[in-house]
Amino acid sequence: MRKIFKSGAIRPALAVLALGACAVAVPAAAADKVKIGIVGSATDVIHILADKNGFFREENIAPEFINFISATTMIAPLANGDLDVGGGGPSAGMYNAAMRGIKLKIVADKGSMAPGNGFMPLIVRKDLYTTGKVRGLADLKGLKVGDTSKAGSGDVTLDKALRSVNLTFNDVDKLYMGIPQLAAALENGALDATFMLEPMGTTLVAKGSAVMLATGDTLYPNQQLAVILYGEAFAQKRDVAQRFMNAWVKGARIYNDALKDGRIAGKGADEMLQLLVENTNVKDKDVYRRMIAPAINPDGAVNAAGLKQDYLFYKGQGWIEGDIDPDSLVDNSFANHTRDILGPYRKPAN
Repeated sequence: MRKIFKSGAIRPALAVLALGACAVAVPAAAADKVKIGIVGSATDVIHILADKNGFFREENIAPEFINFISATTMIAPLANGDLDVGGGGPSAGMYNAAMRGIKLKIVADKGSMAPGNGFMPLIVRKDLYTTGKVRGLADLKGLKVGDTSKAGSGDVTLDKALRSVNLTFNDVDKLYMGIPQLAAALENGALDATFMLEPMGTTLVAKGSAVMLATGDTLYPNQQLAVILYGEAFAQKRDVAQRFMNAWVKGARIYNDALKDGRIAGKGADEMLQLLVENTNVKDKDVYRRMIAPAINPDGAVNAAGLKQDYLFYKGQGWIEGDIDPDSLVDNSFANHTRDILGPYRKPAN
């Protein structure tokens, strides 16, 4: 991992106390440094919004953003206290890590598939669609279907998709690789269909390489694809952990203001698109304008019931090494307290 940038320097304010004819300058309390893991994904923009809009400063927090190759590589630093806040997919590996004594808390929604926001679509090679070989989910039987990682959220979505047409998880040939490799495999004919996180799904469709067979929200409504994680040491610092959540939820609300009809097309959309281009791995604003946007709960809380459902699928596949209560990893209390402070989110008229 490597550090990529820090928030702008925060100068301590001076409080002036008038004592008779004398004035004594008293420095404000030093801001609490919070180390935040990012991977350059679209949902990392919430952290950037919280910083750019001064929400971290309001909460007396100095964020330090640290770049990681993937969410998986955040787990060890979160466990040993080298990282305070991380984020990623709630996979079987996360539950296995918890059973090995790595203590994490799932504290907020970082990306979910609310109706209209199915940002992990199932796409199919265009030639298969135009020839009529694949026109629906039932046509996937016996074909090669891709995803980014085994025993992750995509496998749960695939299982639900196949069951909806009376197929089983084993009725397709599954291949796992990174997003760039999935895109290349689809384009060169080595892969028939794949789940593809946005904005790459929309990019391949726009290029004429693929057709969108189904959006993720139609296959698994409200699936919790990504979460905010606290390391145990940070979660126990209740005051600063709560102040971080306050700032993060405020950022999530600005993001939600910019959503319209599943796209970034609402209030403040132009600013949001510019921030995405400046702070993520995709540098084409039009790609972000066309993509299906992730849903992020403007009140912060995660879909605990959905996480439990996914855990049971992993367990049924034999991917969980022992027994753990998935609810024991979820702590919505930080987000719920922020909602109590701010009040429920109300979307502005666009």
